[in-house]
Amino acid sequence: MGLKQKTTRALVSQFHQPHGLGGRAADWVMAHRGSNRKRNVWAVGLLDVQPADRVLEIGFGPGIAIRELARHATRGVVVGVDHSELMVGRASRRNAAAVRAGRVELRLGNAEALPEFDAPFDRILAVNSLMFWDEPVTRLKELRGLLRPRGRIAIAFQPRGPGSTDETAARAGEDIAAHFATAGFTDVRVETLALKPTAVVCVLGVSPGP
Repeated sequence: MGLKQKTTRALVSQFHQPHGLGGRAADWVMAHRGSNRKRNVWAVGLLDVQPADRVLEIGFGPGIAIRELARHATRGVVVGVDHSELMVGRASRRNAAAVRAGRVELRLGNAEALPEFDAPFDRILAVNSLMFWDEPVTRLKELRGLLRPRGRIAIAFQPRGPGSTDETAARAGEDIAAHFATAGFTDVRVETLALKPTAVVCVLGVSPGP
């Protein structure tokens, strides 16, 4: 493997699981990149979070969506799980006031090894993290079990790999929607946000119930 390939792989790994000095740089990029902020705010808006909701985000990264979720769930609680210890610390600092108030809880973990929760959730969000999950349908079934009846889930994805296009995003949306149906979600739909360098898709579903 050449130096360029090694360098590229090292950079990509920092966005997957930030750590060390490189992870701090990746955190800064993710927190300040305009498209990241637009993508997260848009996905949160699609979830229609209510003031008293309990919300879970898987893979919260720099904590942009966590802050937006807490802005809506003013009387509820927002729980975040991320597999990077560095990001747990950085996102905790960005959301320090809400953490101190007990409205935000950020924990170390991942979709394959979620911590125990003391109550079900009304909303679940994941942005650009499903592609890292082992057996996504199995994970989605587990997340469905964490939702209240008629609770909502949103999975957003913006492809950024070499050669990615809006068509790449559209195909990914179709695949994720199929995963939702297999996992037992109802009212599945795909929303699209025109953004650069590629479009963002967000697949939404509802946990069955009365």
